[in-house]
Amino acid sequence: MNPRVSGRRPLPGGGAALRDRLAPRQRREAQAVAIVGGGLAGITAYATLRHGGIEPEEIMVFGTDADPAAAWRERARAIRQRYMRSESDGHVAATSFPGLAVRSALSSRSPAPLARSVCNRYHPTVDEFLAHVADVRERSGWDESFVRARVERVGSMTDGFELEFVAQSHKLPASLESEPLLQGELEFVAQSHKLRRGVFRHVLIAPGHPPLNMPPELADDPRAVHAYRPHEYADEVEVLGAGMAAATEWLNALAAGARVISVRRREPERRPLNLPRALFTRRGLAAFHRTARDERVGLLRCYSAPSYPPGREWDEPLRSVRFSVAAELNGAAQIICATGFERGFRRDPLLRRLVDEHALESADDWIVLAPDSTVPALTDARRTLVLAGVPAQWAFPAADTIAGAKYAARGFLRRVVA
Repeated sequence: MNPRVSGRRPLPGGGAALRDRLAPRQRREAQAVAIVGGGLAGITAYATLRHGGIEPEEIMVFGTDADPAAAWRERARAIRQRYMRSESDGHVAATSFPGLAVRSALSSRSPAPLARSVCNRYHPTVDEFLAHVADVRERSGWDESFVRARVERVGSMTDGFELEFVAQSHKLPASLESEPLLQGELEFVAQSHKLRRGVFRHVLIAPGHPPLNMPPELADDPRAVHAYRPHEYADEVEVLGAGMAAATEWLNALAAGARVISVRRREPERRPLNLPRALFTRRGLAAFHRTARDERVGLLRCYSAPSYPPGREWDEPLRSVRFSVAAELNGAAQIICATGFERGFRRDPLLRRLVDEHALESADDWIVLAPDSTVPALTDARRTLVLAGVPAQWAFPAADTIAGAKYAARGFLRRVVA
């Protein structure tokens, strides 16, 4: 147990015995760290906390699937993704070294991954990445801290935050229905799907992506399917969109023998990573943080433009006579919507409620954050509220990458142990 976090030793016994020993005032004190979101940003934060000395019993992770790669795996499988766009350091472990290139070199007994990594040309396979996530899950103690529950509200308190959540399994903190939960009360007990409450001093919210963005005019079209939903390929396929998922689908459909029409209104950018490499550096990020509000909104909108990597492996298949580009749909047998996700914090019910109830500052689609990804109005010497993943783009424009998840996680750890 880390005394810098809780200031107390682990409490033995069940929830009832614990409540008998504590006065009501003591039960209202925030005692723990919470991660809201059980995806890749969540496990990145968890691994970082564990590396920083925080024990599993000091952390609660709230999510709907104990597998932190579940949602990402489903999307990658749908588009037949084989390689990661990220490079060697695109992993969920706490420290940058050793990266995935080192792990690949050791497992293959070949220096080739290291040589490619030096030239920024190494990209791990999807299978390598998923195996790494599973390894971090097992080694970190993730399952000891995981609670299968959906958090519906994060409310401000003087010394922390009250989380309201609906439990979705039998692994729940055993506490009275109307009282907050205390760290040390985790037990395997049967509970009904009732609203529960827990109080935490430090909270990181990583809710993942908003819902899939399906063009309204195609929502009821039987020919249309979102790229991130399971599908096969017809003889003629129109792919709506021009980003990484769309480019992957162009190649998939061509490999399946289809005639492919790329439907797009502007040419995609070509870059190796999701955003310009400078934005992953301290200097580039410092320049971004110096921008004024309106300028930053403009930059973030610019950064959302579609892109996919350069290289022969992408260009050569597109020289096929079966590939063409069009500005509008033209009646193909199948329409694959590689249109990503809906945009803006208001597409997420938890974030929308957080902003509305606490009158948080926002700018268009983004919640305004401090450079370290904290919510300024709800963070002080006594408590911390951090956003990670997509909602944290105001602080780190590539927040939806593993690099962005690490950036938020490391800032969170600094405040937890301060």
